[in-house]
Amino acid sequence: MANRQPLLHRSVAATHHVTVESPVGNLVLVADRSALRAVLWNDTEPEWRRAGLQHAASNIDHAHPILCATANYLTDWFDGGRSRYEPPLAVDGTAFQQTVWNALTSIAYGTTVTYSDVAHTIGRPTAVRAVAAAIGRNPLSIVVPCHRVIGSNGSLTGFAGGLNAKRTLLTIEGTLTLAGAPTHHQF
Repeated sequence: MANRQPLLHRSVAATHHVTVESPVGNLVLVADRSALRAVLWNDTEPEWRRAGLQHAASNIDHAHPILCATANYLTDWFDGGRSRYEPPLAVDGTAFQQTVWNALTSIAYGTTVTYSDVAHTIGRPTAVRAVAAAIGRNPLSIVVPCHRVIGSNGSLTGFAGGLNAKRTLLTIEGTLTLAGAPTHHQF
C-alpha cells in the first residue's frame, strides 16, 4: 500500500484550470489557491459538475504552481515514471465518498483490485455498488487511481474517461496481461 496524505474536504472556492495533452486525450487540471481539485476528462459542463465544480468560477492559469506541478507529474507518469504525487489534494464529497477515495490512494502502482476489495478495505463489504458509485464520482482521475479498480471477474468496467483510456492507463502501469486482461492483486 502506498502511504499518502489524506484528501482534504473543502467547499467550492474560486478555481484555476489548464488543459494538458496526454496519451489518453486532453485532460483539464483544476486547482484552487492551495490544492489540486480535479483531473477532468474534458472541458464540458457535465464533467465539471461530476467533479462538483463550477466552470464559470474558474480561470485559465498556465503559471499556477499546483497546476504546473500536476502537469509535470502527469508527463512523468505517462512516460512510465512512478513518481509520487506530492502537491495537496482537496475534494468535495460525502463522508462515504471521501473514505472510498482515500482507499484508492492505497492501491499501489502496477496493481489492480476489485470493487469488492475496496468495499472490504473500508469495512463495508456489502456496499460494493455504493463503492462503485463513489469511484465513478472520483474527481481526481489518475492521481487518485480509480483506473486500478476492476470487475470481480477481472474485466475492465466503467470509467469516466472511457474503457480505452482505462486500458491505456493500465498498460502504462504494466498491469494488463498479453491477452489484455488485468492482473489482480488485493490490498
